[in-house]
Parts: sequence; structure tokens; C-alpha cells
Amino acid sequence: MKKQQPPQQEMVQVDRSSSASPFWKTTSNSSNPPQPKKVIGAAYSHADILNFSSLSVSGSNSRPRTPPSATHSRDSSAAPSRNATSPRPARPTYSSFLRNTDHDWDQDEGDEGDMFEDDEDEFGLPSIANMRRKGRRKQPSASNDLGGSRTGSTSSAWRGIDSGDIAEERGIPNYPTAKKVEGKILRPQYQEILRDPANSLHLISHASFPANATAKQIEEQSSRTARINKFKRILQASTVSLSDLRDLAWSGVPTEVRAMTWQVLLGYLPTSSERRVAALERKRKEYLEGVRQAFDKGTSGSTSAVSAGMAGVSSFPSTIRGRGRGLDEAIWHQISIDVPRTNPHLPLYQYEATQRSLERILYVWAIRHPASGYVQGINDLVTPFWQVFLGSYISDPDIEFGMDPGQLPKQVLDAVEADSFWCLTKLLDGIQDNYIAHQPGIQRQVADLRDLTTRIDGDLATHLQNEGVEFIQFSFRWMNCLLMREISVKNTVRMWDTYLAEEDGFSSFHLYVCAAFLVKWTDQLRKMDFQEIMMFLQSLPTRQWTEKDIELLLSEAFIWQSLFKGSGAHLKNTSSRGNGGVGMGPDH
Repeated sequence: MKKQQPPQQEMVQVDRSSSASPFWKTTSNSSNPPQPKKVIGAAYSHADILNFSSLSVSGSNSRPRTPPSATHSRDSSAAPSRNATSPRPARPTYSSFLRNTDHDWDQDEGDEGDMFEDDEDEFGLPSIANMRRKGRRKQPSASNDLGGSRTGSTSSAWRGIDSGDIAEERGIPNYPTAKKVEGKILRPQYQEILRDPANSLHLISHASFPANATAKQIEEQSSRTARINKFKRILQASTVSLSDLRDLAWSGVPTEVRAMTWQVLLGYLPTSSERRVAALERKRKEYLEGVRQAFDKGTSGSTSAVSAGMAGVSSFPSTIRGRGRGLDEAIWHQISIDVPRTNPHLPLYQYEATQRSLERILYVWAIRHPASGYVQGINDLVTPFWQVFLGSYISDPDIEFGMDPGQLPKQVLDAVEADSFWCLTKLLDGIQDNYIAHQPGIQRQVADLRDLTTRIDGDLATHLQNEGVEFIQFSFRWMNCLLMREISVKNTVRMWDTYLAEEDGFSSFHLYVCAAFLVKWTDQLRKMDFQEIMMFLQSLPTRQWTEKDIELLLSEAFIWQSLFKGSGAHLKNTSSRGNGGVGMGPDH
């Protein structure tokens, strides 16, 4: 039976009769007023089917990052000990989880002041920082869990694990002091780059070899220079060849050409050099007009307040942050919570200018996409774009440290913000099923990951099943955040080079990356019980991963895709890239 396709979204203009901007679309059917917007996806978690008392964490049911639903409760009844003869309690099944994944936010958070006291992450799993605090204060005691009775003590299998970039303890934001040192200054030619990103290609200079350079260093530098020149030849053509650019980008994009390459691969920049300047100017103006319209509504027409907010160097006025001013409070409330918690370990994301920019991007995207609204996790997905595009205007593109965006000209921040918005929109358009009601895209990917793991590593799949571990419990976040909570932003940027080069990189190919990522830990996981598995998968030792580790992971994913794509008994709608056979990526 043919599946019914979801209806196309229509951007609905609310209370903007005076505007004629193409950024908003009016509805032609006044008899069907739009329903109140909902924040889909953030009000529930795959971890709702877990009993966390077995994980030796706080017994509090509060969830600071996720407004609670009145329909949610956790069973706190005791279970028999491991050696008891009574039968195991029934486990919540994967299908039962899927039937309960569309709860609305029925109530707001009671106390915003507690939102930084995190006992759990926004997906409901216990934060690593909280577990470590509990572990220092007392020894864990025996208790029950989802898979029957298990000892409450936690083995050394996960205590010493480096937590990588996930579940960091996040305190109240304290904006760092602006610094103008460390050589990270605005490029003098920034106005030419603003007009046409291709102008940055003429500014690329190649370092000379040091006198004491080894033969290996000379070879590596020569190879990198040759690779940059290949990108320049493609990007400087009157019409960019997308197939050539994809083939070259699969193995990674040099920093000097990454911003323009990403924008072309996403379809944001036209392939025709003659259309590029006009198209870029139009899209940036369209976004800024959309911001003005969105926040004019919130400020009762305060033009000066909107200008201050859009400048990117100051926080929104209190009239915007106040209640009852026209902003969609549920969406804005969650965004204002999530943005300060985005990459808290990187100084770049602690600056006020950065946070205000991300807030605007996320809010405008949410109100333009009422079918989904804002979903927690999208705040992560915008950061690679914002960081890469900002770096193209700075002398040192490594801007995670020592760079306060608030010191830059307003026109630079406006361009970075607009470009990031449109590229985020392009990305999410390809995976929109992940964020609409019920999140069917993620549900399919989780089910496909389980099936794919069974074919790749049947022993691991069997062990997870025997221990009562459901794939939704750990892989929901992998799909929702595209593994960004498991690896660093820099490594994510390298991964996205390949994703953008793939035909369906953020959907089909990402599934194979997740499979390769999971089976990478098979030796450790097969020695663990339920509790240890869950803790390990929430604190994977990836902090020290380098670009080489990411490239190995991508190559392994390409092998699995080559082996299993097109298999009628397995995955459908897999990526069309490649023609079978085992390989380590496209030839270049």
C-alpha cells in the first residue's frame, strides 16, 4: 500500500498585513486559521522508558531543559534483586515508545532560575557531570532498572572514560572579556569577500617551506597546495561543476575554500558566477527583512530596538524578552535556554554577539516552519555553518578561541547570520521528517540502524538485545544531532565536507556512519551489562579524536554503504552514490 506523502509546508503570515516581503507567505484560506504553534520533539525523550534509579543518579524527576508533560511519570517501584527467582518485569518496547512521541508542552518550566542545574541532558539521559558528582559523594547502591534487576555499583569500564563533547556541566553564562590579540583580526579585504565569496580565492597564499623542513613536511605541504589549487580552478569557473566539486570535497575541503564550497554544494550560491552577486545580496536582504518583521511584532513596532537586536553586538531589549509581546513564547523560551548551552566549552559560543545571532537564526527558522517549530538539537546544527562562514572573514580561521564576534562590523555579522540561516534551511529541508510531529525520519533511521547492525555485527546486536538495550535509547541523539554531541565541532566540520559531497549525506549516508560508529566499540560493549552499556554510549572516548579518526570512520561507512545499499531485504531509499563494490571513497 502506497504511503501517503506528508503535505507540503506553507509558511503562514500572522499579523503582518503591512508587509509585502517574499519572506512570508500569506494563507489563502481564512476559514482555516493556523493552529497554535507547538515545539515538537523536545517534550519527550527516548529515555522516558528508562528507570534511572539503576544508574546511580539523582532521583529527581525534574528536567530543566525540557518542559514537563503532565502525561509523563516514572515508575519508582522496587524490583527484585539479580539473584531473585521472580520473573523479570515487562520492558517497555520500541513500538510502545513510538506510540508516545507526540506529547505537547502542556506547561512551562516552573522556575527558570533552575535551568542551569542539570541532572539530565535535554534528551532525558543523566548528565555525566551529575553522575560524577554523585559518585564522589557516595558509593552507588543496588537498585533496579529497565532490563530487570542489576547491581547499582558501576564498574571501572566507564568511570575513567573521557566524555568527549557531550553532556558537559553547563553553568550560568558568563560572557568572556573581549580580546584583540592572538592575531585573529578582520581581513582588510572583507568588503570584497562580502560582495562575492569568490574574491577570497585570490587572497589565498601558500606558506614557504622552512629551512629545516623534512622531506615528509615538504611533500605534505606540496600536496595541500595542489589540492587547494584544484578547488580554486573549479570554483573560479564561469559555471561550477557540481559533480567535480563533490568528488573533490568527499575527501575533505581545505579551510581556505570551505565556506564557498559548502554554499555551492548546498545550492545556496548559484553555480553561475554571473548570478552569484545578485543572488547573495537578495537572500541576505530577505533574511534581514524577515528578522525585522519577526521582531517588530515582538517589540510593538520599536524600530530602534530591532536595530539594536540585529546589530549582533548587544542582547535583545527587555521588550523583546518580556512576555506578552507577540513572540511565540514556547519557541522563544526553549531557544533562550538552549543557546547558552550550545558548545559551552568553546569561548566563541560564550560571547553575547554569538548567542544573540544564534537566537535570531533559530527563532526565524522556527516561525517559518510551523509544521515542526523549534526542536532541541537544531541549535547544534547551525554552529558548523556559523563558525565556518565567520572564519572566512578572519585572518586566522581557527576562531574557536580568542575571537569576539561583537568587535566585527555589523555588515559582516549580518552576512554570516544570513548565510548560516539559509544553509541551515537547505540542510533541514533534506531531513525535515526528523523534526515534524512524531519525528518519523528519526524513527525510520533508528529501525534501519538496528537492522544494519544485525547484518554487520550480529553478535553485538544479539548482546544488546539480551541486555535489554533498545537502539532508541542511545541512537535517538545520534540522529537528532547528527553525532555532534559525540565529536567536536572541528571534527563535525570535516564530517560535513563528506556529507555535503554525498547525494543524501545527512540522511542515508549518515545511517552508515552511525553503524560504523557503533560497531567500532563492539569489543568493549560485548563485555558490558545494561548499565555499563548505557553509561559507555553516553560518554564515548572521542575527545582526542582527530581528523584522521573521522576519515577512517567515513571510509568504513562507505564500505558498508557499498555492501548493503540497494539490498531489497534491508534498507530502502539508500544513497545512490557509487555503483557497488567495496571501496574507501570516491576516486579523486
